[in-house]
Amino acid sequence: MALFNVDSRIYVAGHRGLVGSAIVRRLEREGFTRILTATRDQLDLRDQAAVNYWFKANRPEFVFLAAGTVGGIWANSTRPAEFIYDNLMIHATAVHAAYTYGVRKLLYLGSSCIYPRECPQPMKEEYLLTGPLEPTNEPYAIAKIAGIKLCQAYRRQYGSDFISAMPTNLYGPNDNFDLESSHVLPALIRKFHDAKLEGRRQVTIWGTGAPRREFLHVDDLADACLFIMRNWDEDIHINVGTGQDLTIRELAETVRDAVHPEAELVWDTSKPDGMPQKLLDLTRLHDLGWHHSIELREGIRSTYQWFLENVGEVEPESGGAGARG
Repeated sequence: MALFNVDSRIYVAGHRGLVGSAIVRRLEREGFTRILTATRDQLDLRDQAAVNYWFKANRPEFVFLAAGTVGGIWANSTRPAEFIYDNLMIHATAVHAAYTYGVRKLLYLGSSCIYPRECPQPMKEEYLLTGPLEPTNEPYAIAKIAGIKLCQAYRRQYGSDFISAMPTNLYGPNDNFDLESSHVLPALIRKFHDAKLEGRRQVTIWGTGAPRREFLHVDDLADACLFIMRNWDEDIHINVGTGQDLTIRELAETVRDAVHPEAELVWDTSKPDGMPQKLLDLTRLHDLGWHHSIELREGIRSTYQWFLENVGEVEPESGGAGARG
């Protein structure tokens, strides 16, 4: 297994996003001093020639591939071409450049939406490609599955040490709180916050509230990413989560209690629910010795505090909170 230490040259792709920024924070806290990043203006990860040039010039030894176009159920439904094209290209260019320029190890981060809509619960890694996908996020899921298969193909043909991890629904600092494109948890924070500012008691939420979801704080994911980079070296991807889920209704009530306790929930059942349940089987990760440390109520409170300090002064929005993470 490749030696991963504080002197290694580490490239974090997508360092301004929810996941990438958390990985950078975690690396800095551990004392890594050679963290490589590039903004979208500096490097278009959809451009193979540009990515090759950057890898040749910077020679990263390890890569955390956390870049991608992401969003909630509404964004997935209205921008399917962007979601499949951007993600296919980003994964392909980065993985190929990592092989071409001798990256010692690459960790690709996918999503729990890769599993079939009617997947047995909890979802084991082996259940990939055993049934049809959830239609509302199929283009994104296909791109993420392609990323897994890409890493496996380079391992098998070239012996590249490229591995994949599949996180559950994520939240935390630097999340996207835009109601048109965000995931369910940050969307709920935004909706309850806006209602509180406007003095509204009723808050409308998409769907029935029945789907079950699992949520992992992004700082826990960053900790898991370093752990996996050091301890996982298998062809199959590995799930990352908490092993605990709750209904969207229970989630909404938890967010309400943290943000706007006086609010009343109104459910717009004309909007889609997404997958009925997405709970990951964490046997592989737990057997390695990693477990999450931030519980959901604590994580929601700290995330709302971050929102107040960094986002909360903007004007209230109108929009829906979907049920997909």
